Amino acid sequence: MPALIRKAHEAKASGAKEIVVWGTGTPLREFLHADDCADALVFLLENYSGEEHVNVGSGTDISTLDLTKLVCKVVGFDGEIVHDVSKPDGTPRKLMSADKLSTMGWTPKISLEDGIRDAYDAFLAGNFSERASAESPH
Repeated sequence: MPALIRKAHEAKASGAKEIVVWGTGTPLREFLHADDCADALVFLLENYSGEEHVNVGSGTDISTLDLTKLVCKVVGFDGEIVHDVSKPDGTPRKLMSADKLSTMGWTPKISLEDGIRDAYDAFLAGNFSERASAESPH
């Protein structure tokens, strides 16, 4: 996510007509805002004393293409998204079941778009690690 935000921001700032992202855009990924994760953990501390594990997640996923489109929307980049299919897609899907947590009554409150907006605001404020944005190829 950090590298994608930076890539879209730099494309917008430079007036680029396109951004290039790795792979086909078809892999699916799950995201959860850190504040929602913290909220879920507090919820579990207050409401769960079982011995079985409980997955903490949003329970929904998004294609990397749709994620790229959403990041571009938040950043304000309206150029073309080009896929470098010579680069790997990675695992086709990364989604865990959050059914147990959901059944207990907890759901995330921060939408993916709002989470991306928070991350972009942090980027603009300079609260964005150079190392973090360089770690991901996307």
